[in-house]
Amino acid sequence: MLTKGTGKKHPKATDSVRAQFRGYAPNGRAFGGGEPALLNLSQEPPGWVEALEQMVEGEKRRIWMPAALAYGNAPGAPTDDLVLDLELIAIPEAPKAPADVKAPPKDATKLPDGLAYEILQKGSGAEHPTAASRVTMHYTGWTKDGKMFDSSVMRGSPLTIGLNQVIRGWTESVPLMVTGDKMRVWIPAALAYGEKPARPGAPSGDLVFDMELISFK
Repeated sequence: MLTKGTGKKHPKATDSVRAQFRGYAPNGRAFGGGEPALLNLSQEPPGWVEALEQMVEGEKRRIWMPAALAYGNAPGAPTDDLVLDLELIAIPEAPKAPADVKAPPKDATKLPDGLAYEILQKGSGAEHPTAASRVTMHYTGWTKDGKMFDSSVMRGSPLTIGLNQVIRGWTESVPLMVTGDKMRVWIPAALAYGEKPARPGAPSGDLVFDMELISFK
């Protein structure tokens, strides 16, 4: 233990946690150490889960992790034993899936390509971003069965990204917003990652996002 935590509860294997880490391979090569990450324990390697389940919020540990419990044979991942400096920042409560996550309601605006949206809260902005804008947003995404797969809200930090770097459903829907808008958008698989995503770990099928446009340029 490097720093004793201030929290009382431990995360469960079904929780998502906000954590920061810095890892070292036996040759001294470092990885990680950037922004805090949202880790879904049900999708993490067994060594990470075992370590995090023993920690509380605010705690920092140094962990010596054998390769079999680290990344195993995951493509592109380190295949050696690792030393990991791990900080458990928070065990945030996951946003609840919307009641209409399976399909858009009748009063949602539906576009010809299958995308649908609904403004949840009107913002104060007057201008719209374009498909070439760089936006700062908070968002949470769910699959149609109500499973949350990503959330900047749980990470505690909004996302800043170019709209030419995201899925087509975002490139199409975000320009419909003004600063301060909160929107729910139903994105068909063809405008998201598809039914069989090529990107490892990407969610498949139709997706639902709650989004808030904080700023753009």
